[in-house]
Amino acid sequence: MERSLSIELVRVTEAAAIASGRWMGFGKKMEADDAATSAMRKVFDTIHMHGTVVIGEGEMDEAPMLYIGETLGTGLAPKVDVAVDPLEGTNIVASGAWNALAIIAIADEGCLLHAPDMYMDKIAVGPKSVGLVDLDAPVEDNLKAVARANGKDVEDLVAALLNRPRHAKLIEDIRKAGARIKLISDGDVAAAINTGFPDTGVDILFGSGGAPEGVLAAVALKCLGGDFQGRLLPEDEAQRQRCLQMGIEDPSRILRMDDLVKGDDAIFAATGVTDGELLKGVRYKGNIATTQSLVMRAKTGTVRFIDGTHRLEKKPNLVLGT
Repeated sequence: MERSLSIELVRVTEAAAIASGRWMGFGKKMEADDAATSAMRKVFDTIHMHGTVVIGEGEMDEAPMLYIGETLGTGLAPKVDVAVDPLEGTNIVASGAWNALAIIAIADEGCLLHAPDMYMDKIAVGPKSVGLVDLDAPVEDNLKAVARANGKDVEDLVAALLNRPRHAKLIEDIRKAGARIKLISDGDVAAAINTGFPDTGVDILFGSGGAPEGVLAAVALKCLGGDFQGRLLPEDEAQRQRCLQMGIEDPSRILRMDDLVKGDDAIFAATGVTDGELLKGVRYKGNIATTQSLVMRAKTGTVRFIDGTHRLEKKPNLVLGT
């Protein structure tokens, strides 16, 4: 992949964030998501690549754009798999809460898992804990391993997980082990990424969430040198058949980093829509919008934070300009 794609993808996430950020606090999550999706799709048309959506807004008959199988870009090389979440955290934006992101991940063609839209059990850690945790290990063992790797006591750790009734036993186990907990309302991609940045205060992600979001998180952690494991959780025979149709012969096995993101190269880009531990949300003042973005590449290990100032009158439909 061309390294210039990194900056081009930030243009896409910036546009989605600027468009959806206007809806913050209005209680209209669908309108916010539609705004992000439309803006993201328009900018994709200007990117020199031949991309195919493998994780998107749904099937062709469910989504008018950014649907699975849709081709993106100008049609020129390189050929890449594209995973998108135009607005990770629609409920977050609707309520004006923390950690809503506009997200893109790409990898060479055939390298991203085509994750079906179902739950996935997950565990995510930063670079110091690679190879030391296991999805099937007891919670206490995983916490002790992460504590040792980071030179901390278990009591110093912060575990993030979605605040859901299904996690009651997991929450009990974490508390029994002595670690602290950060319960999040939505947005477990942001929580997974935060494990790769010590300043966020998050050491490990536990729990189940969306499988497509799991692939996005895995790409981010691959770029950071962290670790991610997942297991699909089909709820019925229809979902099990869906796994088989997408090439996942054994839905019960642990999916490790190389199952989720093959090869040695991938690019991840995200722009903050609302404020979070890692990125600031969009700010508006008249015709000026400011953004903060993160872009990372697995092949080089490069991590960039990009602050953008956008003169909106010079960017019809958020497309023109750099």
